Amino acid sequence: MGLTRSAAQKSNRRERKNGGITPVPMARPDLSGEEIERVVAVLHSGLIAQGMCVKAFEDCFAAYIGTREAVAVNNGTAALHTALLAAGVGPGDEVITTPFSFIATANAVLYCNARPVFVDIEDGSFNISADLIEAKITPRTKAVVIVHLYGLPCDMEPILAVCQRYGLALIEDACQAHGAEYKGRKVGSFGLGCFSFYPTKNMTTGEGGMITTDDPRLAEKMRLVRSHGQPERYRHDVLGYNYRMTEIAAAIGIVQLEKLDTWNERRIANASYLMEAIDTEGIVLPHLPPDRKHVFHQFTVRVTPACHLSRSQLQQVLQSYGIDSAVYYPLPIHKQPLYLGLGYNDRLPVSEKAAQEVLSLPVHPQLTEGSLARIAAVVANV
Repeated sequence: MGLTRSAAQKSNRRERKNGGITPVPMARPDLSGEEIERVVAVLHSGLIAQGMCVKAFEDCFAAYIGTREAVAVNNGTAALHTALLAAGVGPGDEVITTPFSFIATANAVLYCNARPVFVDIEDGSFNISADLIEAKITPRTKAVVIVHLYGLPCDMEPILAVCQRYGLALIEDACQAHGAEYKGRKVGSFGLGCFSFYPTKNMTTGEGGMITTDDPRLAEKMRLVRSHGQPERYRHDVLGYNYRMTEIAAAIGIVQLEKLDTWNERRIANASYLMEAIDTEGIVLPHLPPDRKHVFHQFTVRVTPACHLSRSQLQQVLQSYGIDSAVYYPLPIHKQPLYLGLGYNDRLPVSEKAAQEVLSLPVHPQLTEGSLARIAAVVANV
């Protein structure tokens, strides 16, 4: 569907407020009166540290994902660290993961005094290439951490097969993929699932995290880790941390989880509109495998050399129409100064190329029809 420059201008005129163009942000958390009421009730109760509200949120989240257990923590990074510790990752171990993610994915491995081993990504999905994992396995390999990037599930069957063949723990970084599905099964139910509830995510608790599992033994280990290794007050069996979630965060989370499917459907509808409306040389649209449900935490395109504008030029044009955009991620983890200082010198060409080309556009549920039309019209006419 071809949109004209005049369509973008008309959209701007419709969206003008107070003499300026209404901005289109990358994300906008939706916190309504119901969340406020639940938080106020917690405050009136006087019980604001981890308690029954956290337990209720865990139960609801486990039921939603389809696992026996869920363990709430205070952020997504803590979820990754706790899951790795529960899986037995420790000094001298190696953990295979992707270089194309937020740095917390790999840093959580360093927190365990283990070594991240990077495997390049698929060109289309931006997710770890299942075909390349086996070649990186050594006698020291303890686990594989995959990332369902931007809300698109990884290709789980071959990943599960290689983990089972070599006896490796599987940890799913699903921090961007709440409600995403692979062949009808929700991510976070294949291994140890790690979720983040940061404000930009598909659902939020302000800050917060969750780990899902079918193994009660692992769940118990994670509950020890999140609370100073205490099975009971003032008895400390293992080295633990203060990773507890508050009752306030859990109260918000319970309400947000009830709305998640509706919001995801809006994200999918917004993405579908953009996919249909943007037909521009040099702009590569998101990859949509038929066996997966993409929940579009981000709507990420590639701005290739065939495009009339560079990525930064396109961002400038978008901003001139009041449209935010972002690059997730401009520098792969193995090229970060921290990892170069640790001696990493990997050559991972698909990740490095993606870092030069990816651009995320707004797709969140609060977008108006006018905002969607403006985004599509601008990109379609570069």
